[in-house]
Amino acid sequence: MNHCLHSAKKGVITLETIFQKIKKTGIVPVVKLENAKDAVSLAKALIDGGLPCAEITFRTAAAEESIRNIVSAYPDMLVGAGTVLTLDQLDRAVGAGAKFVVSPGFNATIVKACIAKGVPVYPGCSSPTDIEAALELGLKTVKFFPSENIGGIAAIKAMSGPYGDLTFMPTGGVNAKNLNDYLSFDKIIACGGSWMVDPKLIESGDFATITKLTREAVNLMLGYTLAHVGINCKDEPQTHAVAKIFCQLFGVEYKPGNSSVFAGSIVETMTPLPGRGENGHIAIGTNSIERAMYQLEMQGVNFREDTIKKDAKGNIKAVYLDMEVNGFGIHLIQK
Repeated sequence: MNHCLHSAKKGVITLETIFQKIKKTGIVPVVKLENAKDAVSLAKALIDGGLPCAEITFRTAAAEESIRNIVSAYPDMLVGAGTVLTLDQLDRAVGAGAKFVVSPGFNATIVKACIAKGVPVYPGCSSPTDIEAALELGLKTVKFFPSENIGGIAAIKAMSGPYGDLTFMPTGGVNAKNLNDYLSFDKIIACGGSWMVDPKLIESGDFATITKLTREAVNLMLGYTLAHVGINCKDEPQTHAVAKIFCQLFGVEYKPGNSSVFAGSIVETMTPLPGRGENGHIAIGTNSIERAMYQLEMQGVNFREDTIKKDAKGNIKAVYLDMEVNGFGIHLIQK
């Protein structure tokens, strides 16, 4: 079985690479294009909004050409084909450059053909019967569709009981109001959604609004908040003294630790550490460090690997950016 796709620019793209990129992206815009001339502008709007990924559905005759146009203009964008119902559509999608395939239901013929081609496939599953058929063919991730109509996040959590190794990509009824309800569950790699790519906006050429809605979706997903401010002190006595001032002022708990002192959860005092900021640091909380790092890396930001802290499961729970802003280091913390 062929487990690789080939890219002229970057050599080999593995199935795992595509899986990880979808997971880091977190939201897969599900796009219906009536006219292939809009494809490149739509792709640029999504990229500018922070989502270099799209599932172009075969609900219209423009799908194949749209995929080809996007792949030609933005070869690094992760473009997939959705609503793939026939082998002819599959061949045309892959021939146009689609890097993954999504179908609304479990079609064994389509799944087997994708496996033979080495193309990642995420078939729609809505029952244990569908899931077991997918598992029988070696799939580890499935689309859950139509998610909100068949129980939403509660149904996915129930399904995950007997199928603990399976991960899901829910689509159907996912929107800004329930996005984080889904993404907070660790068995969900990403959500498919169309609220930021309303066909009316595409048809009217309002790509600026699509970029705005896309950026809002990304920010909602990441959920950035100010976690605490770190203050560098000249020595250990001053570290404790400064923390106690904040405790007295704001009535918060004094929490001495091994290398720093916390005044409640709002201020951390510490002696300077290499690479952590000349004056101190600003800690930013996020719903997903992995996705936040991906977004920042797209802006050219690097991270200090020597500052990475992980939990017992190997998930990153804290990391410093390799930069300072006005003498302060920037520190991401998993909420």
